[in-house]
Amino acid sequence: MESADIQFMLAFFSLFYTCAEILAIITAIMAVRDTRTPQGSIAWAISLVTFPLVTLPLYWIFGRSKFHGYVDAMRTGERQFREMVKDRHDLPKVKALSERNQPHAPRCSFETLAGIPFVGGNDLELLVDGQTTFEAIFNGIEAAKNYLLIQFFIVREDELGIRLRDLLLKKAAQGVRIKFLYDEVGCHTTPARFWRSMTDAGIDVRPFHTTKGRGNRFQLNFRNHRKIVIIDGHTAFVGGHNVGDEYLGLSKKLGHWRDTHLRITGPAVLGIRLSFTKDWYWATRELYDLDMTMPKSAGNSDVLTLASGPVDELESCSLMFIRAINASKKRFWIASPYYVPDSAVTKALQLAAMRGVDVRILLPEKADHLLVYLAGFSSLHDLNSVPGIRVYRYTKGFLHQKVFLVDDQLAAVGTANLDNRSFRLNFEMTMLIEDKSFCAQIERMLLADFDTAVETGTDEYLHKSMAYQTVIKFARLLSPIL
Repeated sequence: MESADIQFMLAFFSLFYTCAEILAIITAIMAVRDTRTPQGSIAWAISLVTFPLVTLPLYWIFGRSKFHGYVDAMRTGERQFREMVKDRHDLPKVKALSERNQPHAPRCSFETLAGIPFVGGNDLELLVDGQTTFEAIFNGIEAAKNYLLIQFFIVREDELGIRLRDLLLKKAAQGVRIKFLYDEVGCHTTPARFWRSMTDAGIDVRPFHTTKGRGNRFQLNFRNHRKIVIIDGHTAFVGGHNVGDEYLGLSKKLGHWRDTHLRITGPAVLGIRLSFTKDWYWATRELYDLDMTMPKSAGNSDVLTLASGPVDELESCSLMFIRAINASKKRFWIASPYYVPDSAVTKALQLAAMRGVDVRILLPEKADHLLVYLAGFSSLHDLNSVPGIRVYRYTKGFLHQKVFLVDDQLAAVGTANLDNRSFRLNFEMTMLIEDKSFCAQIERMLLADFDTAVETGTDEYLHKSMAYQTVIKFARLLSPIL
């Protein structure tokens, strides 16, 4: 190679690196301004300035913690929405603090986070594992007369996915209106022909478009993790199951799939419909013929729909967990497939144990996402200084349910995990239930899970080799995007 060519290449690389460094400095300023935690700001700023060629693309793909454009889109749609409901006085509203008998009660905090109140008159069915869940969902779809609203994070073109599709094709042929929203990151392996077969039959199928909008264009960090099926506006299904054969326990790698879903019939379904409507409007900019009728009373349970996500002004999901833990007096039991919480949740668990609360954490023994699994050991180690916190590893397959129980009064079933992704990056949905009889069902379910688990403790990290501990610590560094 000629010396002139070498000099040209060196000059070109020097110019390229200088431009990258300038862009990295500008991006570092943005990271300091936009990253939610001081630790994250420092980590991104130092990495960007020090290793611009590596860190710049990583930041633009994974570094943003705020989902841009959604709130502005909702403001536009809200004007149309308000026109539709301006004369409606039967819709539930959140009371101001001054109007409440107990303004500091846990439910007040939950209602403020959700923006809607607990509503009574709901009938609930606890659905344990995939066979029971999808039998109930398919029966509900079969019974639909007018419309179906469906939203999933993952939909596979396997036996279960094809069963769902064929049933929807049948209902569409009967004149049932169907809207289907899916997350394009979660469904990246689902072939286009699968969706096309439904759109050709008149089913309105749309991706959520997490990369839509100028500020989100290069992001892969945000996911719509909600799993919702709404039938004729009066019945809904929410929980941990996606659409795939592994959710029926057919995975050769993971075996039995332990998950929990919930059927709700009654007024609380209105909150689920509103969440779907917002997501649909973001994806399509269409405010469809929205059914705003209040579902009839069907039971005795008080239920709150808490839809959380990266568009919230407050970190609604993590605040929900903190408030629930702080409200516990006798027990706080939680089952989650992933355990990588932030410092505030860790401290809330420590304080609960210190005041004598029976704190139990149920986690999977098997891993489906290795980095999250490894980071969890370090997070559990943070609890080791406080005695009394009990940790169980589920051994009968893979645990994927997202459930917690507070005393005998409050239970939750939903889509949110106990990790940073659910706290700050994913669109999630949690159904909070105040009903002693339903809490008793949750208690029996979790006791059965504990019986098929091994109690390990918060000191699991200490029993690992030095090399394993080092890998765990490196995995923990990635917790903001896991």
